[in-house]
Amino acid sequence: MSRVGRMPITVPQGVVVNIEGSRVTVTGPKGELSRSLSPDMLIALNDSSLTVSRPSDNREHRSLHGLTRSLLANMVTGVFSGFEKNLEIVGVGYRVEKVEDNLVFRMGFSHTVEVSPLPGVALSAEAANRVKVSGIDKEVVGQMAAEIRAIRPPDAYKGKGIRYAGERVRLKPGKSKQAAK
Repeated sequence: MSRVGRMPITVPQGVVVNIEGSRVTVTGPKGELSRSLSPDMLIALNDSSLTVSRPSDNREHRSLHGLTRSLLANMVTGVFSGFEKNLEIVGVGYRVEKVEDNLVFRMGFSHTVEVSPLPGVALSAEAANRVKVSGIDKEVVGQMAAEIRAIRPPDAYKGKGIRYAGERVRLKPGKSKQAAK
C-alpha cells in the first residue's frame, strides 16, 4: 500500500469539495480549482476528510494512488492558504521592478527582460533584488518561478543570477596558475 496514498486529507472549514465521477472541484476562500483525475482511483469524501483508494495492486494503480492523493492535497491547500515561491537576485547592477502587472528585469543583458504572469499567478517585487510568486495552483506557481529563474540561472563561478530563496549554489574553483617549470 502506498504510504502517501493511504493518508487521509483533512478538509478545513470553509473549503467545499465536489466530486463528479473523475472530475474534482475544490472551492475555498482563495478561489476554485478543478481537475480531472484518473477514473480508476476511488475518491471518497467522509465528513471532513478525503480518502483515495485503488481498485487493484497492479503497477499502474500503485503509481496513480500516491499521485492522486498528492494532487488533491495540493488543491485543498491551495484554495485554503495558497502557495508562494520567493526568488533572490544576486549580482551587481541586477535588479527588478514592477510595471503594472509585469516584472521588468535588468540582468546585465543589453536589453531589459519583461515577464508577464501566467493566469492565476501574482508577481510582486518586494525589493530591488527579491521577487515573490504566489497563487493557488502549486504547479503553475512552480512553473512561473522556474521561468523567472531561467532568465539568468546562478553562475557556477561567481554565483550571480536568479536563485530560489535559501538555494545554495556550489561555486567551482576558477582557473589556477600552473606551476613554473
